[in-house]
Amino acid sequence: MKRIHFLRTALALVAFVGFVFSAAAAPAPAEKSAVKRHPLRGVITRIEPEASALMVKHETIPGVMRAMTMRFKVAPDVVKKFKVGDTITALMSRVDDEWRLDDVKRATPGKTK
Repeated sequence: MKRIHFLRTALALVAFVGFVFSAAAAPAPAEKSAVKRHPLRGVITRIEPEASALMVKHETIPGVMRAMTMRFKVAPDVVKKFKVGDTITALMSRVDDEWRLDDVKRATPGKTK
């Protein structure tokens, strides 16, 4: 009877230690959902201040997407700084099922596909 109790205790201890080590080895939630940012260059075609959004005709982003016109969410103060026709650079990302632009800056005009 003591042997069975010892085996149960030993198995429980092994299971607990395995759980602790597997939890420690797993990446933290922030690591799993690290946001990938991609450099973007484009021209603003429409500004939507009420939605904090810009429509941007952007160049190809190699390995990510072809050139196209897309709607991007931006910080509310960004829409006040730009006008239709401005060439911009920014960091594009996908957050909570929305395309976003961060670090939006005015760029020198150039060829935008």
